[in-house]
Amino acid sequence: MTVPGNLFILAAPSGAGKSSLIKGFLEQASDRPQQVSVSHTTRDPRPGEVDGVHYHFVSVEKFKQLIEENAFYEWAEVFGNYYGTSEAAIDAQLAQGIDVFLDIDWQGAQQVRLKKPSVTTIFICPPSKAELEKRLNDRGQDSQEIIAGRMARAKAECSHYQEFDYIIVNDDFATALSDLTTIVKNQRLKTAQQAQLHQQLFAQLLED
Repeated sequence: MTVPGNLFILAAPSGAGKSSLIKGFLEQASDRPQQVSVSHTTRDPRPGEVDGVHYHFVSVEKFKQLIEENAFYEWAEVFGNYYGTSEAAIDAQLAQGIDVFLDIDWQGAQQVRLKKPSVTTIFICPPSKAELEKRLNDRGQDSQEIIAGRMARAKAECSHYQEFDYIIVNDDFATALSDLTTIVKNQRLKTAQQAQLHQQLFAQLLED
């Protein structure tokens, strides 16, 4: 019998290290299949991006049709482009026993939680405002105006920290990765999953 996978949400302000933590976690050896969710988007592919691997690239018309069909666990419009998480795709992966990780914001987390209350939500927090701003500057990708905007949005993101099941302060990457690993392992060891996984064992232990 296939034990259903777990659904995890990781949310964080830009620069807190969320994507790096997910990548680091998925690169570790695991006895369970696990993967990051591939979102739908209407934005154009960037150099090197592959359809179906990095995103499912669709037209605005197709995306709006999917909204009408209530096909998304969550969706949002960001800087003129749409992004969404397919409910059917996630449910199919979970049914196969795959643990799925969503890299979305607090608003997306709220939407998913309404449809799937069993989701495990994790907020990745920077160790300080100064460190967050330093990380954004060190990227060398954005103007000071954009960085100022990201800092303002970081405050909005952080104001929702109490809505999450777990909080990881990403000061030291190795420690934060260990914390994430502990959270995932905790979910996998819960009674409902272990009882399904070890049905024959318990049946044997309880037989006369």
